[in-house]
Formats: sequence, C-alpha cells, structure tokens
Amino acid sequence: MTSKPIAFVTGGTGFIGSHLIDRLLSKGYHVRALVRDPKKLGFLKNLPIEIVEGDLFSSAALEKAIDGAQYVYHVAGLVAARSKEEFFTGNRDATRNIIEITARVNPNVKKFIHISSQTAVGPGKGMAPVTESTPPNPLTTYGKSKLASEQEVLKFKEKVPVTILRVSAVYGPRDTATFDYFKSAYMGLELLIGFHDTYVSLVHSTDLVTGIILAGEKEIANGQIYFLGSEQYYTWNEIGYVTKSILNKKLLRVRVPKPLVFVIAGISEFASKFKEKPSVLNFEKAYDLTQDNWCCDISKAKNELGYKQEVTLTDGVKETISWYLDHKWM
Repeated sequence: MTSKPIAFVTGGTGFIGSHLIDRLLSKGYHVRALVRDPKKLGFLKNLPIEIVEGDLFSSAALEKAIDGAQYVYHVAGLVAARSKEEFFTGNRDATRNIIEITARVNPNVKKFIHISSQTAVGPGKGMAPVTESTPPNPLTTYGKSKLASEQEVLKFKEKVPVTILRVSAVYGPRDTATFDYFKSAYMGLELLIGFHDTYVSLVHSTDLVTGIILAGEKEIANGQIYFLGSEQYYTWNEIGYVTKSILNKKLLRVRVPKPLVFVIAGISEFASKFKEKPSVLNFEKAYDLTQDNWCCDISKAKNELGYKQEVTLTDGVKETISWYLDHKWM
C-alpha cells in the first residue's frame, strides 16, 4: 500500500486534467486516472500512474478508484453536445454520480474538488467582473449544466469536504480551444469579434493547476466556491499585440460583426449534424462569444488560498506557441 497521498482524477487525458496530473506527480502524489480507453492515453502515456478504465457512470470502477483516495479531482466535463439532455447527462448527472459514490465509499476523503466554469455564472455586467456573490445567469445550456453540476456537489457539503472552482478562459500547451486563435495568427490572420474592445480573464494552465491544488490542500476551502482566472483583465487587442510580437509577423486584422458570428455558428451547428462529434461552436456558443465582459474577480482565491497570477501574458503566449510549433500543431 502506498504511503503517498492518493489523488483520483477524472478528465485526466484532457488539457487541464493532464497538466494537473503532471503537477500532482511532481508533488509526490500517487495518481489514479479515469480513462475511457486505455489504448488512448494521450498525454498520460508512460506516466507512473494507476489507470482506472471506465467513464463517469462506471460505478464499480469509480467505487474502487475513490475508495482510499485522499483527494478526488473532478475535472471531466462535456463541452459539446447535440442536445440539452446530453449536456445535463454528461455534466449534472455524471457529477451527481461521482459525488454520491465519494460520500458513500469514502466519507473521510480530505477533499472533493469540482472544476466548474465561469459560464455557470455568465458574463459581467458593464465593466464589473463577476464575483462569488454574483447571482448566476448562465447564457447557454452548457453553462446551465455546469451550474446544475455545482448544485449537485453542494448537496453533499455536509457529508464530504467539497470545493467548487469556477474557471475563466484558459490557455497553454496542449489546449485545443484557444489553438484555433493562435493557428489563425500563425497564418497571418487576427480575428476580432465586434467593433469595440471586449475584456476577458485569461489564465495560463500553469497558474490554474496551482490554484486547483491549493484549493485541494487548504482546509479553509471546504464548502467554498472560488473563481480562478488571471489577476489582469485583457482585451483581445492586447492578446493580439502580444501574439504578433512573439510570432514576429504582421497580422491582417479582421473584425467580425456580431450578427455574422451567429450565422457562422449556425452553419457550424448544422454541419456538425453530419459529423461524428458535435461542434463546440454552435448558435448558443455565439451568445458567449459576443459578450463584452468575461472577467472574474479572483480576490477571494487570493485572500483565502494564496492564489496569484505568476505567468505573464507574454511568457504564457510564448510558451504556448512554442509548444504548438514543437509538436507540429502548426
């Protein structure tokens, strides 16, 4: 039996989950990772971890993986789906299953950490960032399903120490979501939505993983919700300036009118009906993309967890682009 602290991670083959597992290993944890197909380990290949075969509804596998673990990091989530039911099954119902199993087989777990999203609350109003006291107003089915997932977790806060982390937009090596932006820039195109500045909290994966582990290890976080994002709020103008400076090339700036975003998203949604996987870009997603303020206030996480932004935008973009180039993504 290992004397190392045991952490069970869902979503470990993904962008955030794989970085979290790397950090947990570097901190001396024994890691159990839930993997749907052991033949598709991706970034987890050759790591000294315990593979648990199954999905978020494989109750027997989950019971075995959670039993004896000090920490459960629920990172997995559905970001694209073909229907409302699919979103709620993949996010709310799956979360309910894993927190229920945790409370039943391992009530002495030190922490259940649930990775949620800023979309569970929605954008800020005017220029004000959202905070933990902002009444949730999710714009999309995805955001609504993430809020419902949080509510499932909070039902168990008297039985299990839980912490919910609402994550802002994230970027970094391995990310597929912001990759399209950097790929467009690499090809000489800077795409901006609308005709005035829009603001965003944009956290590098290194800082995000630091915040996730702080939330796991700190007892003060029990029963709490925190936003994790950047200390600075950025405009896409700033992000574009930094990107083209690092690429050392001139970019053709194209401003896409907001109504056109809905047209493009609608076409993408229709086209995805004929594909194996649903598209992340759909008509609903256009509501998220056309908002002026996706900023969150991280004061609570700073004050209670000691969380802070350590990776500057310049250093983070440089590392991310270098990784994409090194791995022949672009």
